[in-house]
Amino acid sequence: MGPFQILLFIGWALSTLALIALILMHSGKGTGVSDMIASSLYNASAATGVMERNLDRLTVIVACVFAACIVLAMFFFPQGFVDILSVGA
Repeated sequence: MGPFQILLFIGWALSTLALIALILMHSGKGTGVSDMIASSLYNASAATGVMERNLDRLTVIVACVFAACIVLAMFFFPQGFVDILSVGA
């Protein structure tokens, strides 16, 4: 496995964790537990809309990085990642 493949795998792993965290940070739109948590975190101020917009933008950017890593992995690991690990063992 070359250095670019290692960097690609690290980028994919980091973007996965960041995407999970960013999605969980979004405020809920319902009336359940997520709405109770979101209402305590965000006050009804004008800055909430700006924070949500920036969070949306950051989530889309991280999702694009995640998708790019997946597409690049299709080219650099055509046989699959598990086969590469089992050959080296």
